Amino acid sequence: MTIRPQNYRLHNGEPAPLAFSHAEYEHRLSGLRKIMSEQNLDAAVLTSMHSIAYYSGFLYCAFGRPYALVVTKQDAATISAGIDAGQPWRRGCTDNITYTDWERDNYWRSILTITGKDRNIGIESDHLTLQQYEKLTHFLNPRSTVDLSAAAMRQRMHKSNAEIALIKEGARIADIGGYAIKDAIKEGVREIDVAMAGRDAMELAIASAFPDFEYRDTWVWFQSGLNTDGAHNPVTARKLQQGDILSLNCFPMIAGYYTALERTLFLGEPDQDSLNIWDANVAAHGYGIELLKPGMRCSEITQKLNQFFEDRDLLHYRSFGYGHSFGVLSHYYGREAGLELREDIETILEPGMVISMEPMLTLPEGLPGAGGYREHDILVITDEGNENITKYPYGPEFNIL
Repeated sequence: MTIRPQNYRLHNGEPAPLAFSHAEYEHRLSGLRKIMSEQNLDAAVLTSMHSIAYYSGFLYCAFGRPYALVVTKQDAATISAGIDAGQPWRRGCTDNITYTDWERDNYWRSILTITGKDRNIGIESDHLTLQQYEKLTHFLNPRSTVDLSAAAMRQRMHKSNAEIALIKEGARIADIGGYAIKDAIKEGVREIDVAMAGRDAMELAIASAFPDFEYRDTWVWFQSGLNTDGAHNPVTARKLQQGDILSLNCFPMIAGYYTALERTLFLGEPDQDSLNIWDANVAAHGYGIELLKPGMRCSEITQKLNQFFEDRDLLHYRSFGYGHSFGVLSHYYGREAGLELREDIETILEPGMVISMEPMLTLPEGLPGAGGYREHDILVITDEGNENITKYPYGPEFNIL
C-alpha cells in the first residue's frame, strides 16, 4: 500500500530570479526576528499575502487553501498547498514545505514540524480567522500568542533603496498606461475598451522591464460620467459621450508591489461649474504635495487639507482619506494602514516612506459640476521634502480631450 505523507519538499527545478536580492530578504527577516526577540517569541506564523511576500518573495494564490511563512530564530519556510507543486520554492528565498490534502489539517501539522508545541507564537490577528486560530491552538498548543501585525506593518512602512527603485519603475509604467488610455479615448468607445488599452500597454512594459518575473494582477479602472463617483468602481461597457467627466486609474503590479496613476479628464470642454470644482481639487492636490515632508503628522496634513476645502465650501464633498502608503499591497490584500492621510492617523512622516497624495471630491447627480474628481501622485519622502515619481501631467491644460 502506498504511504501518503502529510507533507513533503518538492524543490523542483532551479530557483528563479526574485524581485530583490537574498541579502534584502535576509535583512527583512532579521528585522522580523528582532521584533520576535523583543516580544520573547519562539516562532512567527505569518498568514497574510503581504507579509509572506514581503519576507519571502513568494506571493500565493489561496483559492480556498491556507498558506503560511513560519519563522524561528534559525529557520524560515513557506507552507504551501500541493496544487502549486515547486513554484513556491522557486519563487521564494526560504525553505518550502508542501502539505497534502489526503488528511484534513495537514497544513497545521506541517507548521508544527517547524514550531513545535508549547511555544510562544507570533500571529497576524488582523488576518488569521477565528476558525484557523482555533486550529492553531489545537495543533500547536502555544504557551502564548502575540499579535505581530502592527509591528510588521511598521517595518514595511520604511522602504529600502531597492524597494524604492522598484516602486519608481511601477510609477513609470503607470504613466505608460495613462498615455495609452488618453490615446484610446474617443466618443462612442466603451469604458472596457479604453481600460484594455491601458492594461495591455502596462503589461507589455512590465514584461520588457522585468523579463524574469511572473506577471499577474495589473489592471485599469477607467470610469466615465456617473461611474466616476467612486474611486474603486469597476469598468463597464458604457460608451463615452461628449461632455463626459472621465477618471483614469492605472495599477501596474510588479512582484506584489502596486503603484497607481489616477487623473480626472473631460471629453470635450467642461462647463464652468465642472471646471471650478476640478480647479479646486487640482489646487488641493498641489497644496497636499507641498505638505508631504519629514516631520509632518498624517493627521496634521489631513486637517490642513480639510481646512483648504472648508474655506471653499467643498469639504462635504470629500469622500475618503487624502493618501496612503505604497509597497507590498493590492486591491485584495493589505497595505500599511498606519501610513494613511486621515484624521485618526498620528504617524509622523520620515525619509524612506512612500505615500500618495490623492484628494477626491464627489458631487452627486443633479448638482452643477456633478461627478468624481481625483488626482493621484506617488511621492518618496526624502531628507529635504519629497520626490514626486509620477510624471503624467494633471489638470485641465493637458486633460481636456
